Amino acid sequence: MSRVDLLIPDIGNFSDVAVVDVLVKPGDHVDIDSPLLTLETDKASMDVPATAAGTIAEVLLKRGDKVSKGALIARVEAAATAASPAPAGAPAAGVAPAAEAASAAPAARPESAGDTVRMQSPGAGAAARLAQEFNRSTQLLVLGAGPGGYTAAFRAADLGLKVTLVERWQELGGVCLNVGCIPSKALLHAAKVIEDAHEMAGRGIAFGAPQIDLPRLRAWKSAVVAKLTGGLKILVRQRKVEVVHGVGRFVSANVLEVMSASGSQRIRFDQCIIAAGSEPARLPGWPLDPRILDSTDALELPELSGGLLVVGGGIIGLEMACVFDALGSRVSVVELTAQLMPGCDPDLVRPLERRIRARYQQILLDTRVAGIERESAGLRVSFAGEKAPPPQTFERVLVAVGRVPNGKTLSAELAGVQVSERGFIPVDRQMRTNVPHIFAIGDIAAPPLLAHKAMHEGKVAAEVAAGHKRAADWRVIPSVAYTDPEIAWVGLTESDARANGTAFRKGAFPWMASGRSLSLGREEGFTKLLFDPDTHRVLGGGIVGTNAGELISEVALAVEAGCDAADIGLTIHPHPTLTETVAGAAEAVEGTLTDLYVPRK
Repeated sequence: MSRVDLLIPDIGNFSDVAVVDVLVKPGDHVDIDSPLLTLETDKASMDVPATAAGTIAEVLLKRGDKVSKGALIARVEAAATAASPAPAGAPAAGVAPAAEAASAAPAARPESAGDTVRMQSPGAGAAARLAQEFNRSTQLLVLGAGPGGYTAAFRAADLGLKVTLVERWQELGGVCLNVGCIPSKALLHAAKVIEDAHEMAGRGIAFGAPQIDLPRLRAWKSAVVAKLTGGLKILVRQRKVEVVHGVGRFVSANVLEVMSASGSQRIRFDQCIIAAGSEPARLPGWPLDPRILDSTDALELPELSGGLLVVGGGIIGLEMACVFDALGSRVSVVELTAQLMPGCDPDLVRPLERRIRARYQQILLDTRVAGIERESAGLRVSFAGEKAPPPQTFERVLVAVGRVPNGKTLSAELAGVQVSERGFIPVDRQMRTNVPHIFAIGDIAAPPLLAHKAMHEGKVAAEVAAGHKRAADWRVIPSVAYTDPEIAWVGLTESDARANGTAFRKGAFPWMASGRSLSLGREEGFTKLLFDPDTHRVLGGGIVGTNAGELISEVALAVEAGCDAADIGLTIHPHPTLTETVAGAAEAVEGTLTDLYVPRK
């Protein structure tokens, strides 16, 4: 055995660099390239690796010390073979081959001094290689700071991991918080206030025509977003999560390169959670024109006095249609399939369709956009389909035909991660990809593309990364359309049950029998629950009507907890509330419903 001094290498044009963490203690075994301590400058942080393997005999530095090239870090008891220099050009763990080849340098040679062997600090070539390999290191890197990403980062930090969160935008929160779920719900609330005021005129209270100040409405929407993004910044500081802004690309299975306006840096990680989300789908062959909007553009509330064509009758398109209709636009919707909101049970969609057909200019089903031409007066759109109308001119066109995952934008193949042709990253129930220390969550993992699904998966991935036994459960993922009326469903749908031949019993409660619904002036809704015909356990349910998105959680909990119809029916629900309709649907199956007459079979 011989004793080896481990020194601070050449770290570039820096001196008096702060030691922010010491990663070893006497008695620890280290290998070559094992991190010893973390240094931090005003530009970056980096781990200093061991240049010899063995057992730490003593540590000479502590957190808060200032160091420069050649400072003594620790002494290690090393076997003679361990003190031998590494072969020239041997890569450190996690080094990208290109970086290795570009910066390989002869290894340092030891100078004998009795029982102590002093290792010379690496030369300029080795330092350059170290800088190219990574600027900092972390136990867990989370790529993407949307709901799934920040949830994963916070949960992992709570479990004691050192976490680095990489986000391409300056604000945390991803699409959902900044240009999706939150701003759209703020605008939908404004739209509902307008509609409620209008409908009260027929009940004896008239407010007059609304005076819409778009700049102030935009400012209020932005203030809602800013309050939430500000809260995330506080949570990041409280949990000591490191945030790096820039676009991330993999260069190896343990290194991510982050590029920003100020340059690029490389981060070495032990484990990684990919939470890079999705982006709006774009239709090929369409002209580039500022009057053709995606959902992000629409949330900026462009001035719109003429007609708006919404291409896509799914949730996003119909929510934005509600907003612009309330603000006074003449709205048309075109949908490729035979039903609005494909994937939802048709009976849940019908009350919404009846309402908006009476309000919108037109709803075109089984119809596609065949072409679009730019004109000074607007956008000339032609349609195709059996019931396609002649070409029409619209002031603006909103494209809302879904979203596509960002799996193909990350150079994931350099990390060995498989990506499907559509851009999804396959995972198992622990959210692991085919590379065991790399996880994927949220939109990039699999449909449905929902924030609450991503948050659930983020917690699972973080807990597995921290060594806990967890697995995702996708049986109970509620879906909500915040249209007017709202539509929500969870668990087994009636359409899927019929398509798969799954036996079920259905209990339904019409809202025209709900005192609370009638007092709100909205009686078009209903609640339905599906039960196992033998055990009466709740399999799923759907609700259409005011606040359906709030009500669906009781059904989700019932499915998750394995409740049966009696559990729900015997739970005392407050009166008069819309939640009573959930109990009513269960009682309809149990035969105990008294608010309606259900003949005995």
